[in-house]
Amino acid sequence: MKLFKFIIPFIIILSAKPVSSQTFDENIFKFKRVYDVISAYYVDSVDKKEQIENAIIGMLKKLDPHSIYISEEEVKEMNEPLQGNFEGVGIQFNILDDTLMVVATIPGGPSEKLGIKAGDRIIEIDTVNVAGVGLKNSDVVKKLRGKKGTKVEVIIKRKGIKENLDYIITRDKIPIYSVDATYMIDSDVGYIKINRFAATTMREFLKAADTLKLQGAKHLVLDLRGNGGGYLNTSIDLADEFLKKDRMILYTEGVKSPRKNYNATGSGKFEEGRIVILVDEGSASASEIVSGAIQDWDRGVIIGRRTFGKGLVQRPFNLPDGSMMRLTVAKYYTPTGRLIQKSYENGIKDYARDIINRYNHGELANADSIHFPDSLKYNTLKNERIVYGGGGIMPDIFIPLDTSFKDNDFYKKIIRKGVLNKYAIDYVDKNRNKLSEKYPNFKKYKKEFVITDEMINELIAAAEKEEIEKKEEEIEEAKENICKDLKAIIARNIWRQSEFYEIYNEDSEAYLKAIEVITNKKKYQEILKQ
Repeated sequence: MKLFKFIIPFIIILSAKPVSSQTFDENIFKFKRVYDVISAYYVDSVDKKEQIENAIIGMLKKLDPHSIYISEEEVKEMNEPLQGNFEGVGIQFNILDDTLMVVATIPGGPSEKLGIKAGDRIIEIDTVNVAGVGLKNSDVVKKLRGKKGTKVEVIIKRKGIKENLDYIITRDKIPIYSVDATYMIDSDVGYIKINRFAATTMREFLKAADTLKLQGAKHLVLDLRGNGGGYLNTSIDLADEFLKKDRMILYTEGVKSPRKNYNATGSGKFEEGRIVILVDEGSASASEIVSGAIQDWDRGVIIGRRTFGKGLVQRPFNLPDGSMMRLTVAKYYTPTGRLIQKSYENGIKDYARDIINRYNHGELANADSIHFPDSLKYNTLKNERIVYGGGGIMPDIFIPLDTSFKDNDFYKKIIRKGVLNKYAIDYVDKNRNKLSEKYPNFKKYKKEFVITDEMINELIAAAEKEEIEKKEEEIEEAKENICKDLKAIIARNIWRQSEFYEIYNEDSEAYLKAIEVITNKKKYQEILKQ
């Protein structure tokens, strides 16, 4: 079950037929008999709740990879990012040198309203010392999150102020943003990155689109890389922003679920202009609905790698104890009739290894490694281009996975052990005032800020403290990437996520190809006619 927690399934309400009462009674009696015998005669004591849960999990596992049981605790954890908010104090934090440090306050949250700032150290929470006591991230979440309206007292140590600061924060609903970045690539091309399809995504997207339009955006790069999906209705609403009225976005159908068509309403922000969508093997479900509809109608160019391949629709069934079962009730199809769901005939274990198998077979590095039978060929609805079904959306332009650092231990370890991120946060903390004075805006920072050799040496020293071996060849090989990552992370800690991605994307092959295509009208049109 844990293997599929990262795939966020669709929610759709459909009717269900009752099971034959005779068959139902016989099977339930058989199950209850086994349960009663175990309870009465098994050699050791057993956890009855765990037994029932295991039985449910076992039944669902035999159906398909996305019909799953979700415990009460996991339901709460899962709903939070999709609902678009949680209740707490509204800070992003990091534990730096065994001290709880505020990395940023969430806009509009209670901490920001009280004047709590990035760089502040929280040393007490509700009169309990939290500095130098081995605090963990999970401990912080437990102490600071809570029901809206409840209060938490924090003592803060702020650089440049001798006395500690005492704040009483009233917890409130804190937004979780699904739009990671919004910025202008050039004078008429905008960029939006979406990380999930949540309840608040369309409100965020429309706000971002309006911002870009006011800055002159006529065309859009939509980044759905790594977007594992979310609500079905949100994906339909997003696709609607790009398609003309009455054009089909998708249809769903199952043996016990009649076909249902979903069409565009014709009131979108980007019905005109060029569209490029970035996808990869982490783009799933709702991301595939949007990219599939755009591709089928020849509305835009898809760039990247074959998407995940999830085309099964789940309906949630709440259980009495607060847990939930998500049962596959239908499949979804793109406007040309392509089923995007990849095969799971070889079982759940093989299905879970699909991305690894793609890597081992060379598919992530070379488009020629991907072979589709003629039976999976479809023609787009406007220009009659050939597109493929049978598992994910195959992009119009393939971009191989960057494996240049796959053997660079130094780079991998400073990322995995958090050395790079910790150094960047520490650097901002020590130099925040100087950076603010020298770079009063991001434009100046992006143009002029340079990662110095001194900074690289400090990073290497920090890595050695974490017992990461210093290898000159590896450091030199990774230096360009390290500098880009550091500059991006520092920007995020001074400004927001948009500034991080504006720097981080600069050497992305897929991103650069998107710019090349969307800024060249002739090339863009040629791709859509191939």
